[in-house]
Amino acid sequence: MKEAHVAVVGATGMVGKEIIETLESRQFKVASLRLLASKKSAGQVILFRGEPTKVEELTPNSFEGIDIALFSAGGSISEKFAPVAVKAGAIVIDNTSHFRLDDTVPLVVPEVNKHALKTHKGIIANPNCSTAQLVMALKPIHDQVTIKRLVVSTYQSVSGAGKE
Repeated sequence: MKEAHVAVVGATGMVGKEIIETLESRQFKVASLRLLASKKSAGQVILFRGEPTKVEELTPNSFEGIDIALFSAGGSISEKFAPVAVKAGAIVIDNTSHFRLDDTVPLVVPEVNKHALKTHKGIIANPNCSTAQLVMALKPIHDQVTIKRLVVSTYQSVSGAGKE
């Protein structure tokens, strides 16, 4: 894969910071990194690969030159800005719940259904954290014996509500 120009929407939130750390620890090929957040968070500095990167305010013009936009700033932000990012030429990977039930947006866990990536029209959704882990464990079982019904209860982390 060639280096990509990447934007992280919600960069100052707990999940956004994890996304940035994961890009770094996995040595993702990043040509440039644009950190986007609210006006209140703009101006903060976050280190990426030892280099200070200033957080910018998210605006409709934030996606020019971006190849991949990783969204994790809440469903209303994804609803408003994901189509803007796609129009600017970015592929959006949305970590919010906004597009999860949209039949036109593939819901993807690469280890389970990477073939669904071929159907995207610019936006790719991912399931919540407990579902992603669960389907990865269940996929090989389903392939062997066909799971017909499953009842699951989960208890979500307080981090899902944000750092406040």
